[in-house]
Amino acid sequence: MSRTDCSGNSPICRGCICEFNRLEEARFWARIMQEHALFIKLGLPCDEPDFKEEAQDLIEEFKELRERLDRASRLCGDLLDDLIDAVKDIIKFKAKLLRLLLECKAEPGSNYPLLLDHIRREAMHFLELLKSPVPEDPLTMLLQQEVFWLRQMKEHIEFVIHLLDPSERELIEDAEDFLKIFSRLLETARDLESMDETRPRHFNTVVRFTQTVINNTIALRDFKAAAFELAKLCELLSIVSTPLLLDHIRREADKFLDELEVLLPEVRRCNSTLKCD
Repeated sequence: MSRTDCSGNSPICRGCICEFNRLEEARFWARIMQEHALFIKLGLPCDEPDFKEEAQDLIEEFKELRERLDRASRLCGDLLDDLIDAVKDIIKFKAKLLRLLLECKAEPGSNYPLLLDHIRREAMHFLELLKSPVPEDPLTMLLQQEVFWLRQMKEHIEFVIHLLDPSERELIEDAEDFLKIFSRLLETARDLESMDETRPRHFNTVVRFTQTVINNTIALRDFKAAAFELAKLCELLSIVSTPLLLDHIRREADKFLDELEVLLPEVRRCNSTLKCD
């Protein structure tokens, strides 16, 4: 018996939020999970063959799931069950590796503990999208997404800074400027999310703040895209394991922007006294 009901589209459109397409979400995140397993494998020490094999198994598992998702017209039944199980597996794998590093029982290779925690959080985020309905209030959802993604964007910048060769001074300086901006944006998003717990009828400040987030995320996305192009052309000095990593974080910035593009008009309509542009 499937653990999820296959009738109709799920979750159902409610209130101010348009229908949340879990199939498209699954296609995006399954690729992200497959790449996470690849990045872990590339970062493992050469004397960890068992972990490398486990990572490769996850790569193959998500590759097969992506092929099934591309053929599917809805996300339900065995496909959804198998996807949930695979996400749980990769969460356990990431958590196991992180735990061993925290206990000094394994060599880190080039897998930073924060990187493992970062991608573990993304897998948990994906699992929640698969299992839980969206909030009824678009303002709540917008602030939740901003807190989640701004933290991920900030950490992307930190990883890039540590992966660039020290001679790449201009790029490092640019990244450090982005780090200051996104650290401030994250703190503000957390403040606004806390204020929203009082359930204000209108919260115009969130609209203004979100536009600032969009503008800065576009700039960061372009920085990541430029770094990816440099890496592809072998014009970037770094210890990035593969240029795919830079494209990976660029795609996540685009995903964040896509979500803001959908949610901001709904917040304007339902939670603001400001008129839409």
